[in-house]
Amino acid sequence: MTPEDEDEFREFVASRMGALRNLAFLTCGNWHAAEDAVANALSKLYPRWGRLDHPDSYARTMVIRAAIDEVRRPWWRRERLVGDVMPDLPHADPSGAVDDRIRIRTALRAVPVRQRAVLILRFYLDLTAEDAGKVLGVRAGTVRSQTARGLAKLQAALAAEGVVLEGITEHEEWADANAGSGGSCDVRVTTAALQR
Repeated sequence: MTPEDEDEFREFVASRMGALRNLAFLTCGNWHAAEDAVANALSKLYPRWGRLDHPDSYARTMVIRAAIDEVRRPWWRRERLVGDVMPDLPHADPSGAVDDRIRIRTALRAVPVRQRAVLILRFYLDLTAEDAGKVLGVRAGTVRSQTARGLAKLQAALAAEGVVLEGITEHEEWADANAGSGGSCDVRVTTAALQR
């Protein structure tokens, strides 16, 4: 790798680290696993850096796949942190924004990891079904069916958490298979709440 490539890689990591970490966290639901996923993805990205045409999309693909792998690792290979033993205590926020984010993230964790990855790719990153399929290595039809199933589970989990999205009557409205980008803007409102 040339010195110029190394400088470009450092700049890329410095500018995209936060976004990649957030993407990994939304996929796997655990900050420690998200950090590991990003570190693993970047360590694999480094030797390939000079040969990439679209490093940003390649990095997102690698982070999504690494985060899925972190969740799927067998329990005996996972590190156990002392903090994992203590239960998380939710703290109320007077503005309500933090509570909404906690509820939405809890509901998102109730969605199976592959479906969660599809939802994040489609609605958080605003990818088409075809582009999301390329990232995950599946067909666009599989992405659409996983989107519909994931949205149904997310809607049920949100309802159980007491979060009702305005204007949603049927989950089919959320998973418009013909939508070019993500689909319904109401889901984008939910994902926007995750970023606050």
